[in-house]
Amino acid sequence: MTTAPWRDPALPAAARVDDLLSRMTLEEKTAQLYGVWVGATTDGDGVAPHQHDMTADYDWNELITRGLGQLTRSFGTAPVDPATGARALALAQHRIAAAGRFGIPAVAHEECLAGFTAWRATAYPVPLAWGAAFHPELVEEMARAIGRDLRAVGVHQGLAPVLDVVRDPRWGRVEETIGEDPYLVGTVGTAYVRGLESAGVVATLKHFAGYASSAGARNQAPVRAGTREFADVTLPPFEMALREGGARSVMAAYTERDGVPSSADPELLTALLREEWGFTGTVVADYFGIGFLQTLHRVAGTPAETAGLALAAGIDVELPTVKYYGETLTAAVRAGEIPADLVDRSARRVLLQKCELGLLDEDWQSPVPETVDLDRPENRALARRLAEESVVLLDNPDGLLPLSPDTRIAVVGPRAADSLAMLGCYSFPSHVLPHHPGVETGVAIPALLDSLRAELPDAKVTFTEGCPVSDPDPSGFTEAIARASEADVCVAVLGDRAGLFGRGTSGEGCDVTDLNLPGVQGELLDALVATGVPVVLVLLTGRPYALGRWHGRLGAVVQAFFPGEEGGPAVAGVLSGRVNPSGRLPVSVPRVPGGQPWTYLQPPLGLAGEVSNVDPTPLYPFGHGRSYTSFAWEDFTGPAAETGTDGSYDLSVTVRNTGDRAGAEVVQLYLHDPVASVTRPDVRLIGYRRLELAPGESARVTFGFHADLSAFTDRSGRRVVEPGDLELRLGTSSAAIREVARLRLTGAVREAGAGRRLHCDVEVLHN
Repeated sequence: MTTAPWRDPALPAAARVDDLLSRMTLEEKTAQLYGVWVGATTDGDGVAPHQHDMTADYDWNELITRGLGQLTRSFGTAPVDPATGARALALAQHRIAAAGRFGIPAVAHEECLAGFTAWRATAYPVPLAWGAAFHPELVEEMARAIGRDLRAVGVHQGLAPVLDVVRDPRWGRVEETIGEDPYLVGTVGTAYVRGLESAGVVATLKHFAGYASSAGARNQAPVRAGTREFADVTLPPFEMALREGGARSVMAAYTERDGVPSSADPELLTALLREEWGFTGTVVADYFGIGFLQTLHRVAGTPAETAGLALAAGIDVELPTVKYYGETLTAAVRAGEIPADLVDRSARRVLLQKCELGLLDEDWQSPVPETVDLDRPENRALARRLAEESVVLLDNPDGLLPLSPDTRIAVVGPRAADSLAMLGCYSFPSHVLPHHPGVETGVAIPALLDSLRAELPDAKVTFTEGCPVSDPDPSGFTEAIARASEADVCVAVLGDRAGLFGRGTSGEGCDVTDLNLPGVQGELLDALVATGVPVVLVLLTGRPYALGRWHGRLGAVVQAFFPGEEGGPAVAGVLSGRVNPSGRLPVSVPRVPGGQPWTYLQPPLGLAGEVSNVDPTPLYPFGHGRSYTSFAWEDFTGPAAETGTDGSYDLSVTVRNTGDRAGAEVVQLYLHDPVASVTRPDVRLIGYRRLELAPGESARVTFGFHADLSAFTDRSGRRVVEPGDLELRLGTSSAAIREVARLRLTGAVREAGAGRRLHCDVEVLHN
């Protein structure tokens, strides 16, 4: 029997796909452009708003005779044993392949924002915690482990990472982001992409682009970002993850900017993404995002117009299920309303990716493992290490921490005894299990209270909740005050409850009007402080909250951003001293709660000054974090110098651990541009390195600055490097600068194009 060219793995992928497309009908081509969500409900009780009215009815057996592009969340829709799920997915793939003329299986995709969103899978720290660790290599290792788990059960594509840069911390999805700085987001996000892709899983960059810049921090609200903010803050992480990480998919954002929804924007999805950046992978819709062009944005009047807008803009795949790219699309093409070559364009991209994944090969089989362990000891060890490195010690003015091993501790607060306090909204227990009451979480998640008791077995630990997370009920204050008054120290464990669309205090659709602690937790903290007993504030949150009200009144402050299933032991380890805290803030912590949506990337008039009585200076700046050891910075080398607008410059410093225990210092490099043709942030991060040092050990760290790192978008819309004076500032945070190198760029203004340097090379020599 002669094998058709498209089945021949010896041929180039492009030749195989061209041959296959020539054999396909219009219906078979469009079938590759949509997914099916088998478990989706149409009764109004789904995971997301509009799910019921955006989910079309279909006959599965009839539908798959044309083939199928994607299978949506076989594991992430309901609790299913992983081995059972893998067998069910393999059976579904067999049926899809057997039903169609060409025997092509679907791409199976899942959420993997903070681990594989599946029952009994490891729940890792959320992305905001990755940012706090300032450790891209560890994030890459975690992503590789997530990718291996996805592939082991037959999943090909992961809907992560989120590369949105925080612009307003009131936004509910701050927990899903890596932070408020595009360089930190880009480098850590790129590391995640490399890890996932190295396991053979297609990484999907979210949400392209501008989603986190929504007006008033409201989910899906219009984006008010200007051209330069969009180019210099929003886009760089995506470009880095594509160019340096090799991401093979991009998800279009729900939002619109200047009246044009991302899902209908060919300038964004085609001209920029493909023609300028050279992206060759697939663009997928955010769930129901195509339909929202008609129902929410109202830029299309009919389903056919909706499908045409999205396809022309460059969205290749409708997710999560078929409504617009099925019969509506084929009818519109046959009626001459939508060009057939647009279908061919997207079908070719989808099939090329399937070819890369081996799905066009005759011998392809979906894995059918007998047993599956998605929470192996090595996974938990990774989750523990990342959780430990992400905990930020914000303040410890009198050395109250670490806690004495035999002290009397009153643990108070609504987050102390709840294991779900460790998890973000895209973890399976928070995302899916609320719809399945009575089902166990599937993984062990020690609460902080239990972890602290295990960590300090000789301590006398009492507990009371004090108040709920968000309900304004102060009835527990009296007991909380009594327990605190009997103790040597009070550990107040406050924070967020992750949820979706108003069912939590943090998470998708859980936006807030100000940055006060939820409910009456702030009043509870006031009451505890008033006892006179030293209070250690522990925050388990998905965003920063304003803490100026208690500044100088607390014994210590510890911040953890939803640190995952091993977060309890990690935070308890910091409190006991077993773990030396090394996290650094990926977002600024504000002083006051209202009226100041603020990140550190501010031009001069965005800073405190005489023109306004409102001071936006944060209480704890971006990059801030303390340690139980001390570090000396020595032998700085950064002489005043000149180099061209295409030149390089090195600066070095030696960091020595001068304490009596091992610890980590995060050396941060910031750029200050005193004069430019457009206003620039006063400082912005352009390099960093985490240094882990034993007592007495030192390391010399050298940053290789290239002039490309000073590039910005000028008035004409070009990204340029301008001549003039620069300051390269080395510090322990954006506000704590230790050393300054002065550099003059000489020569003509130079346009920094697609091949420009995106990151700062760093070399470390341990002594």
